[in-house]
Amino acid sequence: MTGFSFETLERENLGETVYARVAEALIKGRFAPDARLTIRDLAQSLGTSVTPVRDAILRLIQDEALVQKSVREVRVPIITLERYREIRQIRLKLEGLAAREAALKATTRDIERLRDLIARNERAIADRNWTEALELNQTFHFALADIGDMVVLRGILNRLWLQMGPLIAESYHEGGRAMIDNHHAVFAAIEKGDADAAERAIIADITEGGNVILERLLGRRAADTAKAG
Repeated sequence: MTGFSFETLERENLGETVYARVAEALIKGRFAPDARLTIRDLAQSLGTSVTPVRDAILRLIQDEALVQKSVREVRVPIITLERYREIRQIRLKLEGLAAREAALKATTRDIERLRDLIARNERAIADRNWTEALELNQTFHFALADIGDMVVLRGILNRLWLQMGPLIAESYHEGGRAMIDNHHAVFAAIEKGDADAAERAIIADITEGGNVILERLLGRRAADTAKAG
C-alpha cells in the first residue's frame, strides 16, 4: 500500500466508520490510480481487525471505486477515457443543478463558508500544498449540493467522486489556475443569487479543469497503443 496512513479508530460502529474513512481517502485522492490496497495494511493503519475492512472493501468494489484483480489483490481503478468522458458529462448536469440551487438558497453564513474555502485553497496553491488544495477543491464542489439542500444529489456526487478522486488528484497540480479560477466566478454568482451564472461557472470549472485530465488520458492511451504496436 502507499505511505498514506489513517488515524486509529474507536471501536464503535467500525463497519460504517471504516467504509467512510477509506471512501474519503479515495475521494480526496489519497490513493493513486492502480494503487494496490491490502486488507491487512488498511486494518493495521486504522487500528482495527480485518473483518470491517474486508466489508468496506467489498462495498467499495460494488460502488466501482475499487476493482478486485484476484482473490488477494484489490486496486484503485484506472479510469478509461470513455468512462471519464461519461462521468464528466454527468457531473456537468448534476453539479450545474447543485450550483443553481446553491445560488437560490445560500445564506450569509453559506456565502462566508464559500469565501473561506476559496481563500484557503488559494493559499494552499500558493504554498504548493497540493494535498490541502485538492481537499479544499473537493469540499467546495460538495458544498454546493449541501448549500442547495440536495441530499440525494449529494449522495450521487459522492459515488461519482469515489471514482474520480484519484484521477483528479493525479492531474490537479498540472491544472494550475484552471483548477480554481472558475470557483471565484461560481462564488460571485451565488453571492448575487444568479442561478444561471452559477451554473455556467461550475460547468466552465469542470470543463476547463477536465482538459488537463483529458490530455493525460489521451497521452496514456497513445503510450499504450505504442507499446502494443
